[in-house]
Amino acid sequence: MYLAPLNYDRYFKKVFSDKRIAQRFLEDFFDIKIDELEELRTKHKITDDASAVEFDYRCRIGGNFVIIDMQQWFKSDIVKRFYMYHSMNTVLQMEKMPDKSIDLDDNKKRDIKDYDKLVPVITLIWLADDDLNFTDDFVSFTMTSETVHDFLRNKSLWREENMLELLAERAKCLGIIDNRTRKLDFLQKNKLIYAFQSNIIKNKKFSKYLPWFELADRTRNKLNEKGWFDEYLKDQIFVEIIKRINTETFVQADWEYINDYENYREKVKRFEQVFIDEGIELGIELGIEKGIEKGIELGIEKGIEKGIEKGIEKGIHQGELNKALKIAKEMKEKGFLIAVIAELTYLSQEEIEKL
Repeated sequence: MYLAPLNYDRYFKKVFSDKRIAQRFLEDFFDIKIDELEELRTKHKITDDASAVEFDYRCRIGGNFVIIDMQQWFKSDIVKRFYMYHSMNTVLQMEKMPDKSIDLDDNKKRDIKDYDKLVPVITLIWLADDDLNFTDDFVSFTMTSETVHDFLRNKSLWREENMLELLAERAKCLGIIDNRTRKLDFLQKNKLIYAFQSNIIKNKKFSKYLPWFELADRTRNKLNEKGWFDEYLKDQIFVEIIKRINTETFVQADWEYINDYENYREKVKRFEQVFIDEGIELGIELGIEKGIEKGIELGIEKGIEKGIEKGIEKGIHQGELNKALKIAKEMKEKGFLIAVIAELTYLSQEEIEKL
């Protein structure tokens, strides 16, 4: 092993502890130019029971607070956990939030937090394995009006003949999104972004961030060699990354960490497989249950449909039969042969004689 796995927590933090590396990654991922980056504390105690929370990397870039967090292992709570991190990065801004004074009666004043100084939070989660059932390189979530969701899910609206109504609803949604009254647009500026390493490697889109994920992916192979990374030596930032995870400088503690991490990884994979197997089993069970339920439902629907159909058919037949009987009576009165009447009405001779 020439380079240690970049996706392992220790080495990910070791790499991103370099401000220049973190800044360059953010510039490449968001395709922006960062003039000034302020690094912030990553470890905090935020609850009454002094539970500690630690981010992999946290900084402020102009008008945004940014978190970078890498997720190596499978965790079923990943969405809720990172939403909590995301929310905490908003709350932690109170550390440096200034006060403002408001005038009260009798020439008194009161100091309160100036929430106008709150800035949006962008949380970038680098997922080493999970893709959350997406095929894109990354997916970004932001807070927007529920009207937008209703608009997209309204199936009856999305028809060609509803074009004018469709445009009207779109204009309504845009009016809500573009409403900046008392800084409502602040909600949409907060973003939770999941970047999928496996998808990025697979898709190989031309992007500035692709080399970062390719490098990380190559380091996961325990048999990786020096020659695998020659192309990165033209870039001083990547040279620094390679230097920080080069195993030639490792001590015994590093190798023990890697071995322990590998063992833990295998245990997590086994747990993940159990979780998946149980999920499949439960899915089959629920599928059968839902299938039976749907089958009964469809059966009832079909039964009703067939019943109506048979009822109509029976009604028509009975109507025709009554008409035939009427004709038969008239024919009998006119002295036609019983055989002819039977042929027309499908009645037996005995039934005809009783008419």
